[in-house]
Amino acid sequence: MLYLLGVLVVFVGIAVSIALHEIGHLVPAKLFKVRVTQYMVGFGPTLWSRTRGETEYGVKAIPLGGYIRMIGMFPPRAGDGGRLRASSSNPLHLMVEQAREESLEEVGPGDEDRVFYRLPVWKRIVVMAGGPLMNLAISAVLITLLLTVQGLPVGTPTVSQVAACANTDVADEDCDGQPASPAAEAGFEVGDTIVSVDGTPVEDWASTTYAIQNAGEQATFVVERDGSAQTLTADLVLRERPLVTAEGEPVLDDEGELVYGEVGFLGASPTVVNEPQPLTSVPPVVGEMFTGTAGIVLTLPQRMVDVAQAAFGAEERDPNGPMSVVGVGRVAGEVTHDGLNGLVETAQERFWLLVSLLASLNMALFVFNLIPLLPLDGGHIAGALWEGVKKTWARVLRRPAPGPVDTAAALPVAYAVALGLLGMTVLLIYADIVRPVQIG
Repeated sequence: MLYLLGVLVVFVGIAVSIALHEIGHLVPAKLFKVRVTQYMVGFGPTLWSRTRGETEYGVKAIPLGGYIRMIGMFPPRAGDGGRLRASSSNPLHLMVEQAREESLEEVGPGDEDRVFYRLPVWKRIVVMAGGPLMNLAISAVLITLLLTVQGLPVGTPTVSQVAACANTDVADEDCDGQPASPAAEAGFEVGDTIVSVDGTPVEDWASTTYAIQNAGEQATFVVERDGSAQTLTADLVLRERPLVTAEGEPVLDDEGELVYGEVGFLGASPTVVNEPQPLTSVPPVVGEMFTGTAGIVLTLPQRMVDVAQAAFGAEERDPNGPMSVVGVGRVAGEVTHDGLNGLVETAQERFWLLVSLLASLNMALFVFNLIPLLPLDGGHIAGALWEGVKKTWARVLRRPAPGPVDTAAALPVAYAVALGLLGMTVLLIYADIVRPVQIG
């Protein structure tokens, strides 16, 4: 039952995200007086619809997207009003002309100034960018809630676990001949709060780790225990580990690789708590999520090859790779069912993990829809921008303004992209069934 609850939450979240994406197109289109005949969530057969004013609002059977239908998406062909040439024998040309003809047939008396292609360039960009920007806004709002309400996990200098053995990082009552850990030898107890290391005050686990790292072979700790201060001296064990800064960030070399060094090992673990972050922390996190998602999209062809090798071979799925709605639903179900094999324990943590998942999905929708290829929103934006460049250049050269960019001519590319997206979706669904991504 908990598994189904997670799937349902994400399914509803995706449906709402799609609906709001289309509202991002619908509102500016209506504001600019374009006649919108349909607003639909989903594709395929219509499950439900109602007509309000001049627009039919509805839900379709296949929840893999949505659309609004605006009249006059394609301009008439220059010189002949866009009428179909019956003499043409080129199948691609016939396909383009048929789409152009159907688009023009939607334009009724009095609609001549309400067609999409007649909008100024900037208004067309606003209409087409409205959907992706809505997804960006949703992602930013969810990230803001996640950071300011739930907060980020932060290690505090309160000891949650003391390793029994010098050669292990976790408590084990039977060391099997190993020496005791420095923390156990020094007398650390669960609940001790480290106040200073070698006289240097510490406020969090990052500064504690940095102080231990640079303490050498022995360190003196002042800890607070049951309201009183205790002084403990530990003979540290030197280990080869990644170096960290005083802020807890890993030290990287010029090539971005971790820098290792001999550092002191104590054998005590921090207590991790969620610490709400200020609003100023939101933009950097949104920026990091954007760049990470853009990196995935830019390398999507290679990632799809990796998915195919995993689906039809023995390769493991990349946990940071693309997933279909089936894979996302499975992850959501595992979050609510068992907390990804115990990675998250409380119901609150599981809820916020689902929020994080929906934030990532909306960021993916934002980035993916900006790809400058039809039928994606980015393709229409690219066409409008190109028209703007042509008109600007014509003004500079004092030439007559060129007509609208003929986006209908790019329909063969749009159909090829659509087929590619369909194939990618089928592959991802198959891979998510036979070899799902393993998290945790």
